[in-house]
Amino acid sequence: MKNWEAMEAFVEVVRQGSFSAAAIKLSVSASHISRLVTQLESELGCTLLFRTTRRIRLSEAGELYYQHCRDLPAALTSAEEVISSLNQAPIGSFKMTCATTFGERYIAPVMNDFLTTHPKIELDLHLTNRAVDLIEENYDLAIRMGAMKDSSLLSRRLCDRKEYLCASREYIDQYGIPHTLSELSKHKCLIGSKNHWLFQQNGQRKEVKISSQWRSNSGLALLDAVKKGLGIAQLPDYYVQEEFDSGRLVPLLSQYQYPYSGVWLVYPKVQHPSPKLKAICDYLIHCFKDNAPFKPAQAYD
Repeated sequence: MKNWEAMEAFVEVVRQGSFSAAAIKLSVSASHISRLVTQLESELGCTLLFRTTRRIRLSEAGELYYQHCRDLPAALTSAEEVISSLNQAPIGSFKMTCATTFGERYIAPVMNDFLTTHPKIELDLHLTNRAVDLIEENYDLAIRMGAMKDSSLLSRRLCDRKEYLCASREYIDQYGIPHTLSELSKHKCLIGSKNHWLFQQNGQRKEVKISSQWRSNSGLALLDAVKKGLGIAQLPDYYVQEEFDSGRLVPLLSQYQYPYSGVWLVYPKVQHPSPKLKAICDYLIHCFKDNAPFKPAQAYD
């Protein structure tokens, strides 16, 4: 920082009343202190100190300069202490985002538990199905589903997620069940924010484009439509697991079930991740380490 060392020397000379006392305080030689102050006066183009063999006296310019600079060394020390505390403990504001339903059911409760033991974290949890730009919108962390494509971000796997093709028993009784992927075109398909469904065929990932007369960006709206027999849909396990357990919905085409897709913790690339980011990511991963509450469903044939 330009002139910082010289300014610090000048302030200490005024405080201590002499160059020798300032040199002792700053652990340097008196001649070094004198050179710094002379250099500062030269760059400012004015005299700051009148020197005699017995004492120093501030000039008018020196008095003004001292009034503006006297608190800066203490402010720098305070700033360094604040940064040091940030690097040691998870404190301060933290902004994160997640898809709405997954966030409401799983992330919010986990983060609320985290805050009970980390009360100095100021959490801003934004739940939305919109693809948030972490850099432009100043987010510390996002929880995202599926394949990670943005190389400007870093990610850690939180847990696995399966997507199930499903229908109600009423729909199956009326329209039957598909036995192959090609038969999907003969059924009433309901889609969410994507116009394709994910499967596995002959060991390979396969995306099947779906046409539909019903569409919504809400997973809960899609689930409701399936439960009311309006058609077939592909939904994540956390939407349909309870419906499978109760028998209200049944999974279909198990032979084409894609093994899993990931749920990811995604954050901007930084040279030194903050303690709060590391603590929150570690806590989330610990809470999801057994992949709870997800479990496989038995397909309906």
